[in-house]
Amino acid sequence: MLGQIPAGELMNSMVPITRFNKGEASRIFDEVAAGGTKIVVKNNKPACVLMSPEQYTELMELLSDYILLDEAKRRMSGFDGEGLASQEEVMRGFGITQADLDAVDVELE
Repeated sequence: MLGQIPAGELMNSMVPITRFNKGEASRIFDEVAAGGTKIVVKNNKPACVLMSPEQYTELMELLSDYILLDEAKRRMSGFDGEGLASQEEVMRGFGITQADLDAVDVELE
């Protein structure tokens, strides 16, 4: 699960860029796979973050979910429910019955 790096582990997560220059990339990647995120430091400043593909995918999914939630909240902020039709009213308007819906085989993924 993604989360913040505890302060005690922050120093252990930092990787100086010189380790890459010394040919230790494979070892660093193994450390990421075994222990999680690493922060690459160049000139005493964070230059990039290394993480597993699974962590990256989870982070991107969380970001996507947040963006969708933010958009939904934005849209709902101006929502006025007056004049809405119930599901039954919509179905009647289109001539659809509950039996019609029950007869349809739908597969959701």
